[in-house]
Amino acid sequence: MPSSVINAYEYDALKHTLTITFVSGKVYVYKAVPKQIYVGMRGAVSKGRYFNNYIKDLYDFEEIA
Repeated sequence: MPSSVINAYEYDALKHTLTITFVSGKVYVYKAVPKQIYVGMRGAVSKGRYFNNYIKDLYDFEEIA
């Protein structure tokens, strides 16, 4: 099911980073994200709700220009 907030996401298992591209076009890299968080997001019915509950404000991040 497509998300109304998240356009795409990608996990780098070696760096433990989760890159999220939002519908707005902004791209953020979340750092030190455990693999199980990525797996949970992959299986979530609502990616936006999962992001708000398990990622947002819990992991350091940086915006990619």
